[in-house]
Amino acid sequence: MILASAQNLLYLLLPLLGSMLLCYGIYQVISESKVTGQKKIQERLRGVSAKKADKEKASILRRAAGGEAKSFADQVLGKLSVVNRLQQLLDQADVDWSASKMLMNLGGAAIAVMCGLLLIQASPLAAVGCAVAIMFMPLMFLSFMRKKRLKKITNQLPDVFEMMSQALRAGHSLASAVQLVHEQMPNPIAKEFGRVYHEQNLGLKIEEALVSMANRLDLLDVKFFVTAVLIQRQTGGDLAEVIDNIGGVIRSRIELFGMVQGLTAEGRLSGWVLFALPFLVFFGCMYLNPKYASVLLEDPTGKILLMVAGGMQLMGLAMIRWIVNIKV
Repeated sequence: MILASAQNLLYLLLPLLGSMLLCYGIYQVISESKVTGQKKIQERLRGVSAKKADKEKASILRRAAGGEAKSFADQVLGKLSVVNRLQQLLDQADVDWSASKMLMNLGGAAIAVMCGLLLIQASPLAAVGCAVAIMFMPLMFLSFMRKKRLKKITNQLPDVFEMMSQALRAGHSLASAVQLVHEQMPNPIAKEFGRVYHEQNLGLKIEEALVSMANRLDLLDVKFFVTAVLIQRQTGGDLAEVIDNIGGVIRSRIELFGMVQGLTAEGRLSGWVLFALPFLVFFGCMYLNPKYASVLLEDPTGKILLMVAGGMQLMGLAMIRWIVNIKV
């Protein structure tokens, strides 16, 4: 009875939510087309090609002037802490999206899939599960991109600090050393230092630009570097030697981390094998003798056993990952 009433309530609310999201989508398409048309007209009148550096400088200028005109979704959802954390995740993954628009689009896609499944008489639990999966799968992908990008930045830091220390010893200023990293190093570290250099050129203090980069990346090594720069600016000292020492420590830690990964490779492989083995055995039994294995799917006790086994599998995988995940 309760399940039927909940399903009827979903049938009443979903068309309303779908209509609201459809209107929002049409509004976003119209507003984006207007903005695109205005940009094209401005580029034709000015006769300027859209260069990457110019776009970055223009974006920094807009932020310094108080930011771009925010949409309704940005104004409403931008006050939530979860939206701010999602925006930081997008920035760290180097994805040029708005967190509020992403949430609205994911919500619309999840509701559309849930409506479609309910219309074909699917189980409400399955419909809700698919909607939740649609909401979280892009977030998992963003988390993977963020981890990959930050790892690449960490591996680039020793070469960056070595280049900066040599530039400082050659008589260059800190701003010139930042510019050298932006011009000589590959992405993604070149983009981050390029943003620092452009912010400094547009009037922001080099210390504030570096602090902004440290907060944006949220990497401990970058925070050490920025802290060393701030202390040197206040007390003086040989900044080149400090940066060189930080780079040496990071390089040694990266080498140690590689050794740890090699020593724990067997444990990690064993964890994945132990996690996948029950599934392989079950599907093998389903293929060789379906009647024997189908008891677990049809009998209530078998379903409970499957749920308990799945939970224990996840606990075992988490424990093995905790054992082999040695922080360096």
